Amino acid sequence: MRFDEGVAFLDEKGLLCSATWGRHDPCAAFEIKRITHHTSKVTEGSLFCCLPGARHDGHDFAEEALKKGAVALLCERPLDIELPQILVNDARQAMAPLAAFICGFPADTLKMIALTGTNGKSTTTYLVRSVLESAGLPTGLLGTIAYHDGRIETLADRTTPESDEIQEWLSRMVKNGCKACVMEASSHGLEQGRLWGCRFDAAGFTNLTPEHLDFHGEMETYFQAKRRLFSEFTRGEWVGAANADDPFGRRIIAEFSPNVIPYGLIAGGPESIRANLISMNLQGIRLEILFPGGVSARVLKIPLTGRYNIYNILSAATIAWGMGIGEAAIGRGLEKAPQVPGRLERYLFENGVCCIIDYAHSPDALRNVLKTLGELARGKIWSVFGMGGDRYAPNRPLMGEVASEFADELVITMDNPRSEDPASIAHQIGEGIQGGKRLASHRIILDRPEAIHYALDCAKAGDIVLVSGKGPEPYIIIGEKTLPYSDRETVKNWAKARGMEWPGA
Repeated sequence: MRFDEGVAFLDEKGLLCSATWGRHDPCAAFEIKRITHHTSKVTEGSLFCCLPGARHDGHDFAEEALKKGAVALLCERPLDIELPQILVNDARQAMAPLAAFICGFPADTLKMIALTGTNGKSTTTYLVRSVLESAGLPTGLLGTIAYHDGRIETLADRTTPESDEIQEWLSRMVKNGCKACVMEASSHGLEQGRLWGCRFDAAGFTNLTPEHLDFHGEMETYFQAKRRLFSEFTRGEWVGAANADDPFGRRIIAEFSPNVIPYGLIAGGPESIRANLISMNLQGIRLEILFPGGVSARVLKIPLTGRYNIYNILSAATIAWGMGIGEAAIGRGLEKAPQVPGRLERYLFENGVCCIIDYAHSPDALRNVLKTLGELARGKIWSVFGMGGDRYAPNRPLMGEVASEFADELVITMDNPRSEDPASIAHQIGEGIQGGKRLASHRIILDRPEAIHYALDCAKAGDIVLVSGKGPEPYIIIGEKTLPYSDRETVKNWAKARGMEWPGA
């Protein structure tokens, strides 16, 4: 893209205030090779976007961007720097369509699918991807766990990236032969404009439970952020899927019918997609999917477990069915689904102890996991968890209350304490345990590896040790430091130290 083309594009969109050419002749054309909002990604020929934020203002990093090779700026105020500048009222809003323009509008050549909701987004995106690929559609992925461009998988640093990063990933997917992209749409991403520049052919709503209320304030505001996926980011004859057993899902169904197809285990009628559960254990689920007008051709054996994963299975099946994918391909894709990192990630050891690693970090998510394990356990359930610092503090005693109700043994530890004292967070969790319905005692071991090793050492054959809160995260945040850490590696190290074979791949 030439600089003057970018200026003309934003002017056409009604987003341009003015432009300055610096030392360049306004009639001269020079190329913009890349657009980015982060100085770490500036390369020679980049347009650097000066985004104001809660903690940092991108305008303060313009000089650094210049030194790294930036040839132009997108900014909200004129800067005393010898670089051509595009002035706009809202840099984040302008960055999204400009990034799509520079990247060649990659979303226009892909089937675009997005999932929103509190719980189940990550698992459902993996399931949708497996189904689409079974139907012959190579599919990229953007979500909480990983970004995948069709060839290379990279650990994700946030659920929904900024718009410039999304467009770059979509461009790579197109170059690598992808025909579709499935992604998670977080409430932050929807509210902060990270999805500007994207429109979706299919959208799914899983559920809504209290989370991120430190950002949204109340549940209605939280819901309205999620609702924007359907009201503002769909295109053409789009299709949707929503959980009819969730009260907020029913609102989506009522407002956006007939585009949205309901699914559920309880609510819904003949027009909804439902499941007939045959059996469920730690190895997986056997079920039939009941599509409108008929039943699936055969019993499916899906390598996931837990009642809430039936909802994720139904969500993926509903989206795929709405997109016109046949029931046979849907079944094949669901049966081939991989174990999702940090989502009921299971390791069964030779001593009969099963360890589950899960991302559950809200009261509702922890309740779902513990209730699921209660249906599957032959022995005790050990729950090892903490809560993140600088996050919604009222959830802490609620987490303790939930754990005391559904677990048999509790070990409270740290989980990304950030600027807070992990002992204080543990104490707040403990207040909920003391007021719980079953257990009134617990053990606090703030060192997370030590806490996990303690629970695994104490567990007996038939017991399940649930390590929750961090899932696949490869770090722990203590103070201002982000340190390498992995629950999976901690469990793996425990097995090695005890002379046991590692059951993972």
